[in-house]
Amino acid sequence: MAAHDIETNQLRDEWTPESMYRVESIILRNAFACRTPEATETSMAYTRFLRLAKMTNESYPVFLALLEIDNHYVIDSLIGEEDPFVFFTSIGPTKHLLRECYRLLTLWHPGGIYPKTLSIVLGVLQAAYSYAKDGYDIHKVSINDLNNLGKHLNKDAGQSDPVNRAILDILDRLASLEGQGDQEMEDLSRQATMVRSHFFDRRRKMEDVIPQVLLVKSDYLVKEIAPNLVFED
Repeated sequence: MAAHDIETNQLRDEWTPESMYRVESIILRNAFACRTPEATETSMAYTRFLRLAKMTNESYPVFLALLEIDNHYVIDSLIGEEDPFVFFTSIGPTKHLLRECYRLLTLWHPGGIYPKTLSIVLGVLQAAYSYAKDGYDIHKVSINDLNNLGKHLNKDAGQSDPVNRAILDILDRLASLEGQGDQEMEDLSRQATMVRSHFFDRRRKMEDVIPQVLLVKSDYLVKEIAPNLVFED
């Protein structure tokens, strides 16, 4: 028997549940990259299964992680007919959930994420900051967090656009933190007010209030791979 075959057989003898889990995770991650139509279809089947299984307090981090999939077919399969703004309604705001939402807002470029995916994150923040101080106590919003929220405003779409409306609503609530006797809250409130005013004032540009590097635009459709087949529920 060749040395290579002996080594391979030895490796097989050393398989453990942990090593099998790692292999399965790699296969899933490759599918979630959606680099081929088949991978997109696999991801759609997986997300549809999760949707039908329903979200729980134990499983919500999996649903949250799937928002990083840059493919609107997969996200549509995850959401179904549900309003994206209330997708996480069954899960109360937690430090982990809010921290991850701001991380995603930071990760995504303006225009570089499917609007429904963005709406899911904004819905979480709207619920968390319905009473701004309560939300702030769960996750201490930084100026950087706020700027990465505001960068997703699209002045050309106007105030009636659902995404713009949600962001403006969150900014308005954060602006209400004024007068709490805390300097960081005062600074946050001031910046929220300035971002809102720059959006509404056609004479002003968003780069005058948000760092220009954050405003670099992208297009989520450019590299998207469509499935060969789309299965209806």
